[in-house]
Amino acid sequence: MKLKVAFLLAGLTALTWPADGLAQTLRVGVSGSPPFVMKDGGSLPGISVQIWAETAARLNKPYKLVRFPTTEANIEAVVNGQVDLAIGPISITPNRLANPKIDFTQPYFHGTEDLLLPLRAPGLLERLRPFFGWAALSSAGGLMLLLFLVGNLIWLAERRRNAAQFPRHYLRGVGNGMWFALVTLTTVGYGDRAPLSKTGRAIAGVWMVMSLLALSSITAGLASAFTVSLTRLDPSGVREKSDLRGRTVAVVDGTTSQTWAKIYGARAKTASTLNEAIDLLSKQAVEAVIFDGAPLRYYLQQNPGAPYKMAPFSLANQTFGFVVPIDSPLRTPIDVVLLDLQRKGEVKKITDSLLQ
Repeated sequence: MKLKVAFLLAGLTALTWPADGLAQTLRVGVSGSPPFVMKDGGSLPGISVQIWAETAARLNKPYKLVRFPTTEANIEAVVNGQVDLAIGPISITPNRLANPKIDFTQPYFHGTEDLLLPLRAPGLLERLRPFFGWAALSSAGGLMLLLFLVGNLIWLAERRRNAAQFPRHYLRGVGNGMWFALVTLTTVGYGDRAPLSKTGRAIAGVWMVMSLLALSSITAGLASAFTVSLTRLDPSGVREKSDLRGRTVAVVDGTTSQTWAKIYGARAKTASTLNEAIDLLSKQAVEAVIFDGAPLRYYLQQNPGAPYKMAPFSLANQTFGFVVPIDSPLRTPIDVVLLDLQRKGEVKKITDSLLQ
C-alpha cells in the first residue's frame, strides 16, 4: 500500500514538472572508483552508474554524464548548479546532510570504511620477539630460581658426607647441586650426581614430585604464550582500530577516508586516487590505506597476486546515495524507483555482478 502511495506521489510530482523539463537532458555528475564507477574503456559502467541508468530509464529521463575528479568536487557542482544531480560512491554523512543546499536520495548501497594492509612475511627479529616476551622470560627466570634453590638445599645436605660429588666450595658445590636438579627435572637421570644422606634423599624425592608439576606447568605456559604471540604476529602491527594512532596512512582526497584518519589519530598522506594511495603503500611511504571497503575488495579481486590484505575489522559503516539540490523535484521519483529496485532484487543483482 505504501509503495502504491509512493508511486502516486511520484506521478503527481512528474505532472508538476514543466513540459520542457520532461524532455530536458539531465546533467549528471559522476565521480568515484571501481566498482562504483569504472574507468574509461571499462566493460561495465559500475554499480552507481548502472543503478542510475536503470533509474533514469524507468523515469524516462535522458541524461549525460559529467566526470569530476573527486566526490567533493562532484557535490560542489550540485551546489553551484553545474549539474542536476551527483552519483557515485557518495556516503551520507552528518556534515554533508547539514549542507542547506543539497539533499540525499534513498540509500542504494550499504558498505563499510575499511583498511588495506601490507601482506609481508615477518622478519627474523619479528619471529624471535615472542621468545623474549614477558611470558617466556618470567618462566625461564622462575625455572632458574627453582634450580638454584634446590641446588642450594642439596649442597647443604650433602657437603659434609658426600663432598666428592658436592664439594664444600660454594660455587662448585651449588653448581653440582643445580646440575642434579636439572637432570632430575628433565628425567634424564645420568647418575653422575646422587645424594647419599637421608636429608638429601628426602629433598631429592620432594623435588622429583615437584618437577613433574613444574615442568608440565612451565611447558604449557610457554607453549600457550608462544602460540598467542605468533598468531598475533602481524607485519603491519595494526591488529585493532586503536593501533592506527600515530601511524601514517594514505587517504583519497575529497573522500570520507580523510575524516576517519583524523578520528582514529592517524597521520594522513593524501592521494588523488585509490591507485595512487595503493602505490604509496607499495613504496612503504605509508603503513595502510583507508578507503571504502567495496573498492578495496574489488582491487584485491582484480589483483589476486597483490601483496595486500584487508584488516579483520571495519572502521565504520556507510550508506551511499545520490545527491540532488535541496527541494529538487527529482528526489521523490528517484526514491520511489530506488526502493522498487531494491525490493525486486535488482540492486543486489547489479552489486553481486561486480563484487562476487
